[in-house]
Amino acid sequence: MKFKRLVNILFTIIRYPRTLNYILQNDLVWNKRLTNLHHLSNGFPVIQLEDIQSNFSETINTFSFLGGGSLPTDIALLKAVCKKFKRCSYFEIGTWRGESVVNVAEIADKCYTLNLSEDEILRRFKSKKYADLHGFFSRKNPKIIHLKGDSLEFNFASLNQKFDVVFIDGDHSFEAVKSDTKKVFKHLIHEKSVIIWHDYAYNPEMLRPEVICAIYEGTPKEFREHLYYVANTLCAIFIKDPFESFKEFEPFN
Repeated sequence: MKFKRLVNILFTIIRYPRTLNYILQNDLVWNKRLTNLHHLSNGFPVIQLEDIQSNFSETINTFSFLGGGSLPTDIALLKAVCKKFKRCSYFEIGTWRGESVVNVAEIADKCYTLNLSEDEILRRFKSKKYADLHGFFSRKNPKIIHLKGDSLEFNFASLNQKFDVVFIDGDHSFEAVKSDTKKVFKHLIHEKSVIIWHDYAYNPEMLRPEVICAIYEGTPKEFREHLYYVANTLCAIFIKDPFESFKEFEPFN
């Protein structure tokens, strides 16, 4: 979904350059909300990959090097977090090409991924090629259970289980991220679960304020102190591990 959306945005900007001003103004609105309402002008506190796994080192065996997906550091983060759990159970929202879940399946004991059905993708985006790309790397892996549905409507309670690691990487609009976040906290986590959100930033040097607002507002107040940005990734994380030190995000100037 996000790749198609990005292509459409870029095509619109090329045809209508004034659209770029709208996008920038939209971020200004979300930045004001982030600063004035939540006092998070620099986003969440920043931790390092080495804070999550000492002597951090991960191997990524499946990667497309194409647009619209995760960075290598994002997938390495997922694998490192999954290693913290014995017989890890993993759930993600947003399959896309299946790169993240197929890498995690090398470590996790149980993997679920939720995405729109092929019929729904075709109905919304009118592209068979785009629909076929979903789950390209993951659909034949017997360890991975592919669930179909829109996360805004999906009944997470019907799964009747908790997961060690949850990756939220579906629709990145404010409404969708906030909804996904609230549902994950309500239905899918236990006391030691870790939640990771993708596209917290446009790139590791530029935050995405709309998504940050959605994560923060969707997270129960008592858990917000455990929200961080993982440096050199596009990911925010909810993790209860104690961290001795962290810093503020430093944007590229």
